[in-house]
Amino acid sequence: MSKIKVTVLFGGQSSEHEVSRISAQCVLENIDRNRFEVQTIGITKNGEWLRYEGDISLIGSGKWEEEARSQLRKVKDAGILSKDIENVPTCRALVSFSDKDNPKGTVDVVFPILHGPNGEDGSVQGLLQLADVPYVGCNILASAAGMDKAFSKLVFADAGIPQADYLVVMRSEIDEKNDDILNEVAEKLGWPCFVKPANAGSSVGVSKVKRPDDLMSALQYAAKYDSKILIEEFINGREVECAVLGNDNPIASTVGEILPSNEFYDYNAKYIDGKSDTIIPADIDKKIKEQVREYAVRAFKALGCSGLSRVDFFVEESGRVVLNEINTMPGFTDISMYSKLWEASGIPYTQLITRLIELAFESYHQRTRSYERK
Repeated sequence: MSKIKVTVLFGGQSSEHEVSRISAQCVLENIDRNRFEVQTIGITKNGEWLRYEGDISLIGSGKWEEEARSQLRKVKDAGILSKDIENVPTCRALVSFSDKDNPKGTVDVVFPILHGPNGEDGSVQGLLQLADVPYVGCNILASAAGMDKAFSKLVFADAGIPQADYLVVMRSEIDEKNDDILNEVAEKLGWPCFVKPANAGSSVGVSKVKRPDDLMSALQYAAKYDSKILIEEFINGREVECAVLGNDNPIASTVGEILPSNEFYDYNAKYIDGKSDTIIPADIDKKIKEQVREYAVRAFKALGCSGLSRVDFFVEESGRVVLNEINTMPGFTDISMYSKLWEASGIPYTQLITRLIELAFESYHQRTRSYERK
């Protein structure tokens, strides 16, 4: 039986480029090579697509890019690149297994391990859908809506899921409506509050604002990453997360708790200092766990997600569960919360990768059948 051809995409033009590399390295080290033939394509911060056939361990550090360029130079110098490959005539050719011996190479499924804008926001999903290639994860709409925290809040509110109060500010309003923004925050949200880019992940550009004098600098910081900015009410609660897996009938994992090393679970606490801790399963009341799991599946369905998502919550001292946000392509290392939650729920990492690829084919066939009926 022939192996399924999987193209793994990583990197991307995003502030989460480095996180994507680490996630991809872990997937490549753990994917079932008995079932899958794998090729790797990295997207640089400049937007170049480079096929990489070198040492997997160089991906996480970023050294892969130099090696990929060296490989490309050798191939070009040898004069063995076909005209078809150099011109990349179709979207499918970008992710195919084409080479000098097989210029019309095929690909069965793509695993886009891309976090943040230009990867997790529906852009790459649209490219792959145009290429008529099955891909792991959420479709165009769910990816775009999940990335935009302001938009997803509207969807979750309609689904009846409790959330923090919030305001939306555009970059162009920061200087023009300084006093109005301050007054509205004081009246509606109070202090402290959180300021974050609407379209970013991994807590990039996020600030906890404790006093009015610090609000404008926090808004300007968030505005470096997006033109739409969210100001959220501070929720005094424990941070818990739940992983969701599936398509039309998704299932929720057990619930895990984050114990951040910093004042909140920012980028440094997630990926750099290594001092944050997790408790899986979370030491909370069974009824609260079930509420988290029910809300996680409800959020997944409301947004129209498929494949995978991680849904983050706060649990207040009263036991009230408040949704924080959804991540449609969460960090995917073997020590990330998404994979750890499923491991604790009985699905080990390699098996989880296989299941996600199976779900990609299922989602693709559902989508293409709906086209045929039209």
